[in-house]
Amino acid sequence: MSLSVDAVVTEPAVPSVDLWSPEREVNIAWYIPELAKKVPEQAAIIMPGARRTAGVKPEPKAALNFRQLDELCNRYARGLIENGIVRGTKVLLMVKPSPDFFALTFALFKVGAVPVMIDPGLGKAGFLSAVQEAKPEAFIGIPIAHVARLLYPRAFDSVKIKVTVGPRLFWGGLSSDALKHQDASPLELAPTRAGELAAILFTSGSTGPAKGVEYTHGIFDAQTRLIGSEWGIEAGEVDLPAFPLFALFSCALGVTCVIPEMDFTRPAKADPVKILAAIEDYGVTYSFGSPAFWKTIGRHLIETKQTLPGLRRIIMAGAPVPPKLLYDFESLLPNGDVFIPYGATEALPVSKTRGRELLAGPAEAMSRGEGSCVGTPLAVNDVRIIRLSDEPIGSIEQAEPVPTGEVGEIIVRGPTTTQAYYGRPEDTRRSKIADGVSIWHRMGDVGYLDAEGRLWFCGRKSHCVETSSGRMFTIPCEGIFNRHERVYRSALVGVGPRGSQRPVICVECEPNEAPKNASDEASLRAELLELGASSPLTESIREVLFHPAFPVDVRHNAKIRRETLAVWAAGKLGPSARA
Repeated sequence: MSLSVDAVVTEPAVPSVDLWSPEREVNIAWYIPELAKKVPEQAAIIMPGARRTAGVKPEPKAALNFRQLDELCNRYARGLIENGIVRGTKVLLMVKPSPDFFALTFALFKVGAVPVMIDPGLGKAGFLSAVQEAKPEAFIGIPIAHVARLLYPRAFDSVKIKVTVGPRLFWGGLSSDALKHQDASPLELAPTRAGELAAILFTSGSTGPAKGVEYTHGIFDAQTRLIGSEWGIEAGEVDLPAFPLFALFSCALGVTCVIPEMDFTRPAKADPVKILAAIEDYGVTYSFGSPAFWKTIGRHLIETKQTLPGLRRIIMAGAPVPPKLLYDFESLLPNGDVFIPYGATEALPVSKTRGRELLAGPAEAMSRGEGSCVGTPLAVNDVRIIRLSDEPIGSIEQAEPVPTGEVGEIIVRGPTTTQAYYGRPEDTRRSKIADGVSIWHRMGDVGYLDAEGRLWFCGRKSHCVETSSGRMFTIPCEGIFNRHERVYRSALVGVGPRGSQRPVICVECEPNEAPKNASDEASLRAELLELGASSPLTESIREVLFHPAFPVDVRHNAKIRRETLAVWAAGKLGPSARA
């Protein structure tokens, strides 16, 4: 097998097109056959093997070049069609990151089928609810996923076609090997339009139930082009993705994807030794991961006195990036920088910034409680701040804008803004605003635009604490307490009825910095309350609670589940605090 990680596509990987046109013919899978023609021998997917000798690159456990990836896509695509999975068929895909995951995903796009992707870590109730909501007609999954199908048949009663990736036992259906057609020759792509449904991607469920977001071929194509151009990603680079779906964009951009050995539902628990070995062995030039993932890697780098000289970019997303982490990586990335996109499953990317830009000024303001600066909106996007409201807004004329610098709800319109939630008309009505033929998405986040046009994130709208003295926003308040050297992260929650909530700051300490005894706890609490008293934003906070490990989302392990923390805090403070 000939695999190269040095091949470079010299012509533009993403030619300029009208990103807004819903009628243009586009199939997001078109990138793969194009790359198979241009750089057939360049490695597309690599799964590293175990190192047996320090400094010696091991043989990969699995690998495909772009020619082989396209051929495998074609074999799967023909098998899908022959077994009734065609244009418009909804297919629940539950396959671990692997060559099969990439090949099956692009094969589904090739035939115009609609992959449904749900985080397996949602919990039983959340996962089963999402399956019932999506009503997939086909199911392609690993054996343990089929066991879940058998245990909870009502949730899967819409599934008629079953495919097992791996050992197929007594549950019947097809195996992925049987699905592969013998013919690997070029396949004509389904003539899908930019406005045609391409996939249903479920949100992480970090605030409320997970919802299926409708992605079109045009949105996927626009995202691929923008990610490549806005972050300067060049074909021939090497990516190590700590979030599997991001790897699909990298693959489409002609980048070699090195799939790390880790549990992707627990990125904060990744083994730094394995991650750093893969980065070194395969010459990784950029990597996408959450702040929690990079906190783990950065801590190990500092402890072992290592740096990452080969990385040009670290792309951090999924939660606000704390200034302390940026300061760490300023020295850990001698030849690169941290890049921070802002967005959500429903609209991504919205804005961008970079670590050294933040450290040159905004980081200090972030520590003073001014929110989290998420940079300048992309030129293709319109971003506005409107008056906070929990009511649906029928048209943009009904959305009241707020002055520059004032906190309100963030809304966005652009070529990557999704139009609807699948099967949830009421949620669509509450989250979308009509503007002629275009749609604005209400991010569900609060923030503001400053005089320089930069966007500042101040937290989720649903997480605002409503006290008798007014509204408190989470991210600005937490930034003040996060300055303490013993604090890893903090979370503002409200205890009691809205409108008269009692503000409580919950604190998770850095490793080995949790209070060691009652005296130490009292001393640390006093220091934190003194910090809070130094700002008018937090001077009303009288309660500090220490938590061993915050509950977080399953996707990035970075979004704090403040609703869960609020229940915990109420229990710690007792009935009088909830009155």
